[in-house]
Amino acid sequence: MKDSLSEQPNHNLPFWPIMIAIFFGSFVTVLSMSTINVALPILMQHFEAELVTIQWTITGFMLATGTIAPLTGYLGERFSYKRLYMASLIGFTVSSLLCSLAWDTTSLIAFRIAQGAFSGLVMPATMTIIFQVVPREKQAFAISLWSLSAMLGPAFGPTLSGWLIQSFSWHWLFLMNVPIGLLSILLTAKLIPYYRLNVPKSLDVPGLFTVMAGSLSLLVAFSKGNSWGWSSWETLSMLGAGIVLLILFVIRELNTKVPLLNLRVLANSRYTLTLIISSVITISLYSGTYLTPLFLQNIQHVTPLDTGLILLPASLAMAISMPVVGKLYGRLGPMLLMVIGIVLIAIGTLALSWLSVDIPHSYIVLWMIVRNLGIAMATMPASTAGMEQIPVALSGHASSISNWIRNVLGSFSIALFTAMLGSRMTVHVADLSQAPTGNDAASIQLASFTMSVNDVYLLATFVVLLGLPLCFWIRKRQPTPAPLPTKQEVA
Repeated sequence: MKDSLSEQPNHNLPFWPIMIAIFFGSFVTVLSMSTINVALPILMQHFEAELVTIQWTITGFMLATGTIAPLTGYLGERFSYKRLYMASLIGFTVSSLLCSLAWDTTSLIAFRIAQGAFSGLVMPATMTIIFQVVPREKQAFAISLWSLSAMLGPAFGPTLSGWLIQSFSWHWLFLMNVPIGLLSILLTAKLIPYYRLNVPKSLDVPGLFTVMAGSLSLLVAFSKGNSWGWSSWETLSMLGAGIVLLILFVIRELNTKVPLLNLRVLANSRYTLTLIISSVITISLYSGTYLTPLFLQNIQHVTPLDTGLILLPASLAMAISMPVVGKLYGRLGPMLLMVIGIVLIAIGTLALSWLSVDIPHSYIVLWMIVRNLGIAMATMPASTAGMEQIPVALSGHASSISNWIRNVLGSFSIALFTAMLGSRMTVHVADLSQAPTGNDAASIQLASFTMSVNDVYLLATFVVLLGLPLCFWIRKRQPTPAPLPTKQEVA
């Protein structure tokens, strides 16, 4: 069926069927990012491999996810975002099955890279579908559900993966994706309408090469900088190449008639400000998801399953509050919600910078809940406030830029925190070794690691507070519908 419409092609489409199709696909792809973390020792034993090799199951996934995102805008406009989403789900499901059948480390890493590439297309594709299909007045609530699906993956990942490994085997970390993936494909085919707003005339090959090569160079530098050394020629050359290539990409996109990513959306000050706010929240966000499991398992010797259970209340608090924030957005606007959210993130992160070796788990649970409530209150308004001012026809480019930057910053955050953790631990070990306390080497190591975790949490507190002044510029505004092409394909 084809219609010729001058307004949004989707005003009367049912809300919940579309969101159900988006929710399951987003959840399962993001879940796969975190479930493998606790399985690294098991995989090392099974494949008789070193940690430096097995770690590429995580590094390769993140590299593929961060590199592929800029291509979403072109593919979505060329084939429609529904078809792109479906193809990504099919590829993700097949690569998950292949991961479970991997016969050595090389095959596992290769299939994980493919899994990461398909995952990297899902989040920007689903975000674009929301802003192109869901009516404006429901978009804030829709984004809160979309954000919830993205947050629940890493939140429940450690608990779920710990249980699967303990009860079954590592293969089920990938096999569990298959039925959920098949369900998501079926729901997408049945519930999301086919549509296209415009079709790009050509693929910007130079732009594609510079952005993918530049992103890959930076991501490799961030991932390997700690092991190579941040002042080594390998790290510096990769950083330099990445920066130069991305500068060339920006110049190319601003001067070509059919850009791969329309960077002119950054001229919208509201979108750019919220992008900066989201970026500082992302950097601080990764401190909790990265440091807290490390502290619990390395210092307090908690099992992977128990680690997930300790983090579960904070995940549930975020899950319950996210849809509520979506409802409050229409009444309160973005500024107040983001201010309260960032303050809560900062308070929770600061409290976690006061850890001790024998601190009770109830302390961690309390402040992780406070932190996650802040994340729920800040992330959705930051995403919605910027995107609601972008013309619908450009929303694919805007969501691609947002997700691309978020993926790159995720890798940067882990690299930054890992490097700081190592450097601060060296300092603390030296200080404690010289102190006349009489502690043995094991006690010094535990105390030094804990103090280093506290230092990183303190840095993350200052990082998230950088976004606070910017929030006061994001006032509640009545979105103005953008003009669309007079002919659109809807079926």
